[in-house]
Amino acid sequence: MARGMRVPEKSKRGIKGLLKELFSYSKKLKVPMCIALLLAVAGAVLTIIGPNRLSRITDLISEGLTSQIDLPAIAEVGVLLIGLYLLSGLFTYIEHYIMATVTLDLSKTMRKDLSDKINKVPMKYFNKVSYGDILSRVTNDVSTLQQALSNSLPSIISAVAQFAGCLIMMFVTEWRMASAAVAVTLLGFVIMVLIVSKSQKYFAARQQSLGKLNGYVEEMYSGHDVVRISRANRKVKKAFKGLNLAVYDANRRSQFLSGVMQPLMNVIGNLGYVVVCVLGAALAIDGQITFGVITAFIMYVRLFTSPLSTLAQGTTQMQTAAAAGDRVFDFLQEEELSDESHKTRSLTEAKGEVVFDHVRFSYPDNPDKVVIKDFSAHVEPGQKVAIVGPTGAGKTTMVNLLMRFFEIDSGDIRIDGVSTSELTRENVHSLFGMVLQDTWLFEGTVRENLTYNKTGITDEELEKACRACGIFHFIETLPNGFDTVLGENITISAGQKQLFTIARAMVQNSPMLILDEATSSVDTRTELITQKAMDTLTAHRTSFVIAHRLSTIKNADLILVMRDGDIVEQGNHTTLLAQGGFYADLYNSQFEKAG
Repeated sequence: MARGMRVPEKSKRGIKGLLKELFSYSKKLKVPMCIALLLAVAGAVLTIIGPNRLSRITDLISEGLTSQIDLPAIAEVGVLLIGLYLLSGLFTYIEHYIMATVTLDLSKTMRKDLSDKINKVPMKYFNKVSYGDILSRVTNDVSTLQQALSNSLPSIISAVAQFAGCLIMMFVTEWRMASAAVAVTLLGFVIMVLIVSKSQKYFAARQQSLGKLNGYVEEMYSGHDVVRISRANRKVKKAFKGLNLAVYDANRRSQFLSGVMQPLMNVIGNLGYVVVCVLGAALAIDGQITFGVITAFIMYVRLFTSPLSTLAQGTTQMQTAAAAGDRVFDFLQEEELSDESHKTRSLTEAKGEVVFDHVRFSYPDNPDKVVIKDFSAHVEPGQKVAIVGPTGAGKTTMVNLLMRFFEIDSGDIRIDGVSTSELTRENVHSLFGMVLQDTWLFEGTVRENLTYNKTGITDEELEKACRACGIFHFIETLPNGFDTVLGENITISAGQKQLFTIARAMVQNSPMLILDEATSSVDTRTELITQKAMDTLTAHRTSFVIAHRLSTIKNADLILVMRDGDIVEQGNHTTLLAQGGFYADLYNSQFEKAG
């Protein structure tokens, strides 16, 4: 394990707690799983009956050596054995089929619930957990849980039934040989329990370190260009090496401890054979038992020790499942956004009047640090509002509060006279179209990217939006126009991606707009096209523009100048420059830097 890495405590739920949580999570899981486990027990019991019948065949043959072998009796026992083993195999097959079916359905439901949960947890959760770690819970942890339940749980139940059944049959058959076999096997069982108790923390460490590694890889690959430009390759490799070593070391320790069990059980089983053969031979020579009893006991010892090996392996996998289950259920039980089903007020076609009334806000994880102190502003319908200020002034935070990504501490935000707290978040989101600094295009057709989650859009509407953004000519050059799939074979520049997102906002046709540094990825020539497209987009719509390049917001109807969470100035470009205040300093400093 990497130096300094804290080994997590044992899974807080444990195997028993995991099963209780699963049954509580999925009510329909209990009945089919219980049926499957009963079939596993039945299969194990039928297997146990076999040695007793084999003992009978051995006795019939040994008795026939001095007279005549009773072939019909042997055939009768043989047919019975074939029937028992076939029935045992059938029960085992049905049990595996049921477990595979219900656990796959469980994993499907679990992934759906995890996907739904992502949309229900507050934004503050994503500030403390990386996207890669969440992805690891949805993929690795759910798969680990499903495989362990499908394969290991029935094996454990079957092994317990086989172990108990063999124990009873051995004592019924010959108590002295049974006592000797149990004494040897008990030693291995004690060692196995000790190993299991020590190894759980390493299985928990394995799942956690894997989640951290996935999170880091996701972050570094998404910011690969920045890494290369910053010449941080060595630093990234060093950090990756440490995280990779932590995964390797946690795997090595857990696998080493679990790997010890199999050879240990083999040694114990072989010792059991030796004890049974020596003691059985002595008792047979003394005439106290028949050779059939020795034959039965050799089979019983194998059936008695193999469950211990199965238990060891199954317990190992269930420990991993418990660690994975902790991570899955911890996420599913995270605090959710407040329920809004009781809210009845709704805005469908907003005029666009927005009022910020003495808004105060601090992030939930740091309530002592007030980010927005006393923000007030009145935006008329159809106005283009620019929010400017230095980094950390609270520009993006204000937009997040307007969209209700976070809840304000005090004050109020009203749209057309209706407090956003009286509207559902979904209703608030439907009123806004957004063009963000971070562009997002998914692997799908151009049409699907432009009409994302919007139906009934005609080709004429798409063409109009794309012409306004200056990307229609580019789309015409694509092999299938609007039906071209944007994949690895289509090269799109950062500026073109930005124009795609502006065109998407045009197609969405929301009554209000938010543009967060929407021209950050375009060159000077493209900026002119983008600016015209944005002017078309914002016409007759209330729009909020977060801008660092102040030259792009000269035509804004209202400019809100923020510093340290407050509005220090407001007005249009001309009046603010004339005041010679903070805005004028910001504007002039940008031109000085450009010069």
